[in-house]
Amino acid sequence: MVELLENGKDVVTANKALLAEHGPELFELARKTGRSIAFEAAVAGGIPIVAAIGECLAANRIESIRGILNGTSNFILSKMEEDGADYADVLKLAQAKGFAEADPAMDVDGTDATQKLAILAHLAFGVWVPWAEIPRTGIEGIDQGLMTYASELGYRIRLVARASRSDGELAMKVAPALVRMGTPLAETRGAYNAVSLVGDAVGRMFFHGLGAGQMPTASAVVADIIDTVVGRAAITFRTTGVLDAESPAARIGAADLQERHFLRVTASDRPGVLSRITGILGEHRISIASVIQHEPSEAAGGAVPLVIMTHACGSTSIAKAIAHIDASDVVSAPSVCLSVLEE
Repeated sequence: MVELLENGKDVVTANKALLAEHGPELFELARKTGRSIAFEAAVAGGIPIVAAIGECLAANRIESIRGILNGTSNFILSKMEEDGADYADVLKLAQAKGFAEADPAMDVDGTDATQKLAILAHLAFGVWVPWAEIPRTGIEGIDQGLMTYASELGYRIRLVARASRSDGELAMKVAPALVRMGTPLAETRGAYNAVSLVGDAVGRMFFHGLGAGQMPTASAVVADIIDTVVGRAAITFRTTGVLDAESPAARIGAADLQERHFLRVTASDRPGVLSRITGILGEHRISIASVIQHEPSEAAGGAVPLVIMTHACGSTSIAKAIAHIDASDVVSAPSVCLSVLEE
């Protein structure tokens, strides 16, 4: 791309990995050489989210972004939910249908969604965050037990990419989360992508569509070619990806976000265990909203899953509490903690 720009060529690309790694220097070089880079197809396939943020919402201060940005992981999670199938079986189905590569690592470990989030944050907040520094957790650890408990509580599990301003700083992460049934992200199924954002003037907006595939990608690429040929790209690119000196500092992670959490603790089935675990949560000032404990099965080998929904608390506090719980002698497997998103 550098060679193309230096030789006076405009560029149309769908290469998200390149832009997530070298976006600022490529954009700067393009402006220096009087050229443009159009990249709508790099994020969310056929959804025109790049144009929406860079052009249509230019009068807004973007406060937050939430998105399902990887169609492969979303297909796997929604299919597990619908069919009651295991992760490994649905992954094979996704590969057979062409939704997942032979090596699906970048999709299922959150890398793909994280690279896209870095690009969106660059556009929306005027800051550059190296994608590899954004905390990410993939979907490999999601099982039918978690799906079942989430459903009992009125939620679905989705891989959600998030970036938000808080107290003059920017918090970002990609991880599976519980999303309430009936909300747009929860109802995004199959290989579809979705982006929800909040602007200070327009409020919350939602974009939904196919995030990958031959035709959605072609739609975005051809639109960029048309914009480049007629000269629109040259005009809009002048302000695309410009770093903002007054933008919030990019605090990597989301340590101080106050939000609800879903915990699954695999505990010994003996007296006093529940009070021990809730006591540890209390020591870390974490308030409990609800608890689910089913009868233990013989297959569980004397252990029982204990599912706890918390009230809003900081991510730092919940992480310390989980470490404390898992270090105790009443837990037989690592606990699982997922954020809970209500809208």
